[in-house]
Amino acid sequence: MLKRTPLFELHQKLGGRLVEFGGWEMPVQYTSIMDEHLVVRKAAGIFDISHMGEVLVNGSVAEAFLNHILTNDIRKLGVGQGQYTLMCNELGGVIDDLYAYHLAPEEYLLIINASRIGEDVAWMQKQLAIFPGHASVKLQNTSDQTGAVAVQGPRVVEFINQCFPGASRGGTVVSQASDLKKNQVGRFDFSGTPVWVSRTGYTGEDGFEVVSPAGLIAAIWTKILAIGHQYCLQPAGLGARDTLRTEVCYPLYGHELDEKTTPIEAGVGFFVALEKGDFVGRTVLADQKANGVAKKCVAFKTTDKCAPPRPHYPIWSTGAGAGPIGGVVSGTQSPSLGIGIGMGYVKPEFAKANTPIEIEIRGKRSPAVIVPKPIYRKPD
Repeated sequence: MLKRTPLFELHQKLGGRLVEFGGWEMPVQYTSIMDEHLVVRKAAGIFDISHMGEVLVNGSVAEAFLNHILTNDIRKLGVGQGQYTLMCNELGGVIDDLYAYHLAPEEYLLIINASRIGEDVAWMQKQLAIFPGHASVKLQNTSDQTGAVAVQGPRVVEFINQCFPGASRGGTVVSQASDLKKNQVGRFDFSGTPVWVSRTGYTGEDGFEVVSPAGLIAAIWTKILAIGHQYCLQPAGLGARDTLRTEVCYPLYGHELDEKTTPIEAGVGFFVALEKGDFVGRTVLADQKANGVAKKCVAFKTTDKCAPPRPHYPIWSTGAGAGPIGGVVSGTQSPSLGIGIGMGYVKPEFAKANTPIEIEIRGKRSPAVIVPKPIYRKPD
C-alpha cells in the first residue's frame, strides 16, 4: 500500500499524474515536465515535499551527537541557520544526505529522504544508544505529523511575504520572510500556528521551503497557489524536480549516493569537515581525501542529437582501445539546454573536464563530453 501525503486529493483535483516514488504516491507532473521545469527557471513553481522525513533532535548533548554522526560541522550553525550534510556508515558509505537546521538553542531539525526514513531513524537510534551522554539527547521522528512544500523560482521573493506576513518569531529574526538569506530559517505564524520557512531548495533557483504540522499544509499550499498565481506560479511534480536538480548536479539518494559510495567519490567532499575531529566514517574519508578514490562522479553533456541518457547506461572511453569506464546514475533531456545531460561514475583518469566519452544508449554509443559542475548555469 503506497503512502499518500496530506496534499494527495489536491493533486488529484489539479490533474496531477500520480506515480510510485520511494513508497509514496506522488505527482510526477501536472501539465508537462518541460513546462513545469521552465516555469521554475523563469518564474515560480510549488512542489509537495511532504513525503520527506523530519527528525527533531534536542538536548544539551544534541550538538555533540549530531557532529558525531554527520559529516559537516554542525557547530558552525548559529540559531536560525541550516547546512547540507551527510550521514555515513563506518566504511564512509552514505546512509543518507540531508539538511540540518539549528532551530533554537539545543534544538535541531533534520530533513531526510523519504525512502530512507526507516533506515535513518534506526541508524540514529543505534548510534545514540552507544553515545556518551545519550540520556541528554531526545530523538523524535515527526515525519507522520509534518508536511512540507517547496516554492522555487526567481519570482518567489516577490510574493512570499504575502503568504507569511509579519516578522519571524524564532530562528533567524527578520522583519519579513524575504529578508531571510540563503540557508537561513525562521519561524512564522500561519493562521495562528507556528511554521518554519527556510531559504533553501533543490532546484538551483532561489526559493523557500515551508515545514508545518501535517494538518495545515493543505491550507498553506492553497494560499501560496492563490497568491502566486499572478506571478505565474504553477504546481510542479517529481519529473521537473529531477530535471532541475540534474541540471545543477545536486545528488539524489539511490542514484549518485548509496551505502557503497562515499561523499568523496560522489564529489560532495566540501560537506565533509575532516578538521572537526572524529565522526562516523572519518577514517575512510580521510584516507580517500589523501590518497584518491577508485571512482569519481562526473557530469556530462551529449554532443550529438540522440535519445536522452538514462541511469544504468554504460559509459565508454573513446579512441584506440576504447572500453567501458563506468555508468550513468542520472540522465535526462535538459529542458533548459535542449541536449542530453547526466551524471555518472567513471575511473578517475577519465574524470577531467573536456574528456570525450560515449554513452551507450539502446545499444548504440553516442558521443558526449565531461563538463564542469553544474551543467546549467544561470545567465548573468
